[in-house]
Order: sequence, then C-alpha cells, then structure tokens
Amino acid sequence: MKTNRVITLARQLGSGGRQIGKLLAERLEIPFYDKELLVEAAKQSGLSQTAFEEADEKPTNSFLYSLSVGSHMMAGAYTDYSQFLSNDQLFLKQAEAVRRIAEEGPCVIVGRCADYVLRENPRLISVYVHADLGIRVKRIVELEKLSEDKARAYVLKADKKRGNYYNFYTGKDWNRADSYDYCVDAGKLGVQGSERLIEEIVRLSEGPDPAL
Repeated sequence: MKTNRVITLARQLGSGGRQIGKLLAERLEIPFYDKELLVEAAKQSGLSQTAFEEADEKPTNSFLYSLSVGSHMMAGAYTDYSQFLSNDQLFLKQAEAVRRIAEEGPCVIVGRCADYVLRENPRLISVYVHADLGIRVKRIVELEKLSEDKARAYVLKADKKRGNYYNFYTGKDWNRADSYDYCVDAGKLGVQGSERLIEEIVRLSEGPDPAL
C-alpha cells in the first residue's frame, strides 16, 4: 500500500508502540524513526549525538544555557559547547529534524512530540498507543528481566517522564485522547492487531476506495 502520510506514534512504555511503529513502517514501505531521529538531529545540527541522547524525552533544563555553538580551545584541547546546550535548545534542534524528515516524504515517527511539531502538516496522522498497566508491567518483566515490583516502578517512572516532557513542550496533556487523532489499545489488540488497525486508518485517510 502506498501512502503520502506522516504517522506519529506517542506510546506508553510497555505498550508495544515501538514494535507497532516499526511493523507499520515495514508494511507501508516507508522510513521508521525512533532513536534514529536523534542521529538525524545530530547530523543536521552538527551537534553531538550524545547531547541529544542525554536530553531525549526529558523536560527542560533551562538553567543551563548555551554559551555558543561550535568549539573553543581550552587547556590545549577542544571543548564542544554543545554539551552546555539546554534541553530547550536541543528540543528545537530536534524539532527541526522532525520537520525536515516529514518534508522528505511519508514516514513513521515514534515519540519526541512529533505530533505537536507537525501539527500544521496536512499529511499528519497522530496516534496514541496505550495498554492496561498490568499488561505493560508483564511485558517489561519479560523484556528487561526485572521483578514485578521493579518493572512497575520502571513503567510508572517512564510514564511520568514522557508525560512531563510532552506536557511541557506542547501545552497539551499526554494522556488525553483529544491530544491525538486516534488512540489504540494495544493491550486488547496486540502488536499485529494494532498495526493492522493503524494501517487501515492510513488507508481510509487516503480517500474512498475507487473500486467502491
């Protein structure tokens, strides 16, 4: 199936959102971006990839302001000023990368407030992938080999971090259905069922079937 849509997936930890996005991109034969987005942001901005990784989906750290972008000779060695960039500035650089990627053509982007960054893009389809807490904890127990108590704490902490990040930079509520075009309960549908549903949404968004 060919599409010209840009699909963004916000996801609760343990919901299977990344796997769903990757499978969707494979089925639609379009590029997939999750951590790969950080590589693109670093490449396009000329900044350190490590800086983007350390700030990845974390709320602002505004008391650290950039001195400048570039390099400075200090004590006989080069010090990259990008390490002093605030999370706000890194978010803006990352947002630029998201827009450029979307301009290049259809793709699937996971997280990083991409739905908000691309909110004026007429080709956007934004999806929120969620699941019951118990199901997500069980998945993390299996994937990370953690005890149930540690897995639950890990999931709740990740939810709080992602929610704070999204809420801060978008002014919207990460957990509200009306922040997105569609919401998918992956706990009930599973990874493959969720992918098929989103794929059908994409197909319907392209317009009526000419055969009908």
